[in-house]
Amino acid sequence: MVNYIWVGMIVIGIVYALFNGTMDLVNAAIFQGAKNAVTIAFGLISVLVFWLGLMRIAEKAGLLEALGKLCRPVVKKIFPEVPPDHPAMGYILSNTMANMFGLGNAATPLGIKAMEELKKLNHGKETASRSMITFLAVNTSSITLVPTTVIAVRITYGSANPADIVMPTLIATIISAIGALLIDRYFYHKRKRKGGA
Repeated sequence: MVNYIWVGMIVIGIVYALFNGTMDLVNAAIFQGAKNAVTIAFGLISVLVFWLGLMRIAEKAGLLEALGKLCRPVVKKIFPEVPPDHPAMGYILSNTMANMFGLGNAATPLGIKAMEELKKLNHGKETASRSMITFLAVNTSSITLVPTTVIAVRITYGSANPADIVMPTLIATIISAIGALLIDRYFYHKRKRKGGA
């Protein structure tokens, strides 16, 4: 569906430019956009490679496993239906760690695997389980310690202090994560009361 929306927006924009006689501006914007995309991509590659390398070193040194063990009791409280030794728990923890370090690109495949495992626990039902809904809320609003992607974009565009976004991002993501969990729990208990009534 999203593809159709994008195609529709592009076609409408080109047709509008043809009727307004501003096709030269559209062409200039297309080439400028392509140039910006390449510039941003190269900026992201360098920072992501650096952080992924650090994550790999941390993984080999056992730091990620230690951090995962530290977070496991909290994650078990958030996902009480998921058995502690189930693969879903490992993927949830890995996804959370990747999101904490602002590695959304690395977190996405882990999040997909976590959802697949949660669907198995849900016995393949078409409706989402409590754990699946909670994971979506937590994943979307996850706490970010280091917003790697944003720092990379700020470096690319010559920010004087690209890392000054770290503290505001941390505060904003803590608030969003707490808000998401509170809303998730509110609607869960509301549905439970309706089901019990």
